Amino acid sequence: MQEQWEAAYLSPFASLSVNTKGRQRPEEECDVRTCFQRDRDRIIHCKSFRRMKDKTQVFLSPEGDHYRTRLTHTLEVSQISRTCAKALMLNENLTEAIALGHDLGHTPFGHAGEAELNKLCSKGFDHSRQSLRTVERIEKKGVGLNLTFEVRDGILNHQTKGNPSTLEGKIVRLCDKIAYINHDIDDAIRARILKEEDIPKKYTDLLGNRVRDRLNTMIHDLITSSMGYPEISMSEPVFQAMMGLRAFMFENVYRNPGAKTEEKKARKLLAALFEYYIENPIELSEEYRKLAETEGTETAVCDYIAGMTDRYAVMKFQELFQPRFWKV
Repeated sequence: MQEQWEAAYLSPFASLSVNTKGRQRPEEECDVRTCFQRDRDRIIHCKSFRRMKDKTQVFLSPEGDHYRTRLTHTLEVSQISRTCAKALMLNENLTEAIALGHDLGHTPFGHAGEAELNKLCSKGFDHSRQSLRTVERIEKKGVGLNLTFEVRDGILNHQTKGNPSTLEGKIVRLCDKIAYINHDIDDAIRARILKEEDIPKKYTDLLGNRVRDRLNTMIHDLITSSMGYPEISMSEPVFQAMMGLRAFMFENVYRNPGAKTEEKKARKLLAALFEYYIENPIELSEEYRKLAETEGTETAVCDYIAGMTDRYAVMKFQELFQPRFWKV
C-alpha cells in the first residue's frame, strides 16, 4: 500500500521505493515499511547515531546547554530537508534517511578533529567517506547496516563537492548548508562572538534580519525554485547571498580564535591517541582489532578515533597519559 501510494501521489521526479537499486546484500522485504523507512530506522537505532550527541558541532566544550551538537545539527537538517521534500512531493522517507545518516562518520571535536585525522592518515580522511564507511563496514561489528544504494549515495555526496544521484539527496546537500549556516549564527550570537548587526547588510537585506527569517527565506526559495523541475536549486540571488553568508561565517566564526580556543589542544590530543594506538593496536577494542587484521592497523585506528565522542577521547587520553594518584 505504501509503494502504491508513492506511485500515485509523489512527483514524477521522486525516487520510488519500488524502484530502488537495492542493497549490497539481498534480504527479505518488510511487510509494513518501505525500504527507505527501514533505512531510516536502522540509522536511528545504530550506535554511531547515538554518539553524535556528544560530538562537537562548532564550539568545543561550550558553557551552556543550548549550543548545537552534531546530533542536534543532524536533526535540524532532517527537519528542513523533510519540509522541502514534502512540499516538492518527493520521497520524504528517503530524504530523512539520508539526512539522519549524513554525519555518522564525523570525528570528535568537529572539523578540527577531521583536519587532524586527514593530516595523520596516509590515505587522508573525509567525513563523508567515513559516514559511508560507518554504515557499510563498521556498524554492527563489521557487518554494516546494509542500506539501499540511494541512501548510501546521498550520504557520500552530501558535501558541496558531491553530486547525489537523487533529488532527495540533492535536497539534503543544500539543506545541510541552510541548517548549519543559520544555527551556527545563532550559536555564535549566543557565545557573543557575533552580534546580529555584524552580519553584512547586503545579505540581511535579502535574507532577513533574524535567524528564523533567513531560514524562512532560504527554504521557501529552494522550494519555489525547484517546483516542477527535475533538479533542486535556489534562485541565483538567494544562493549567492547564502554562500556569501557562509564565507562570512568562515572568516568571523569558524576561524575565530574565540570559537577555537581549545582546538590546538584537541588536535594534539587526537594526534597522541593516534600515535599510541598505531604502536599498540592490541589495545583497540575487539571489533577494531579485527579490522586491523583485515584492512591494516592505520585504517582501524582511524576508524576507532573517528568514532569517539569528545568525552570518550578526553577520557582515553587521561587514562593513557595522565599519572594515576596513589590511593589510600
